[in-house]
Amino acid sequence: MTRTARRTRRMLPPAGVGVAALLALSACSHSDGATPAKADSSRSAAPGLSGTVTVFAAASLKESFTTLGEQFEQQHPGTKVAFNFGGSDTLAASITSGAPADVFAAASPKTMSVVTDRTDTTSAPSIFARNQLEIATLPGNPGKVSSLKDLTDPGLKVVLCDRTVPCGAAAQKVLDTGGVKVTPVSYEQDVKAALNKVELKEADASLVYRTDVKSAGGKVRGVEFPESKDAINDYPIAPLKSSKNADAAAAFIALVKSPDGQKVLSRAGFLKP
Repeated sequence: MTRTARRTRRMLPPAGVGVAALLALSACSHSDGATPAKADSSRSAAPGLSGTVTVFAAASLKESFTTLGEQFEQQHPGTKVAFNFGGSDTLAASITSGAPADVFAAASPKTMSVVTDRTDTTSAPSIFARNQLEIATLPGNPGKVSSLKDLTDPGLKVVLCDRTVPCGAAAQKVLDTGGVKVTPVSYEQDVKAALNKVELKEADASLVYRTDVKSAGGKVRGVEFPESKDAINDYPIAPLKSSKNADAAAAFIALVKSPDGQKVLSRAGFLKP
């Protein structure tokens, strides 16, 4: 072998040294390049929702909101939706008195205004559904109720929602529009209580929402009447200033207004906003 060949051979680095150099170079590029940035980006991403979101909602929303609450918890593991259902006026009074809640869903803009007038919401309410009255009668409709005027029959025990709650205000409006005077055996504090009177056969008929007739199944029979179109209630929803979980509150409201949320509400009998 010539001297030149031996010199050239001595100048070639051993294979192990070359691999080590490449690995070292690769390590340097990883420490200074895009990989750490990607990891940092992952660590700085917004954490998932957690904790409880408390929703005050009109009694007529019980079935549909319960379903949406279950969907929300499935979509956001680690969260819990706690509901307080009742008459919208009672809920509004609780909120303005300082009751802790994250979201308020009312059965009328008038009731929502009790809260917004006190600036207890963090943004303007939005309408997410509408509802219409029906006459709920006993199964089989033994009283032969077919119109609003039939409720004046002195032989019928009729129950109405109190006028201070949205279902009562709507009932009074349709009665006034139709020129019908009804003397109820009782006024109830929310629509579920009024419906319950018929379900328990303590009353022959009541003016409730179509959604409540539907949720009762075969326990009552619903009778539509044309005057109900004159008193359709808009349902507003808003996040509350007292919220301790604003992110979850916003996410729940988003679900209610989403296509999936609207499907649940439509199946329950609500009208589109």
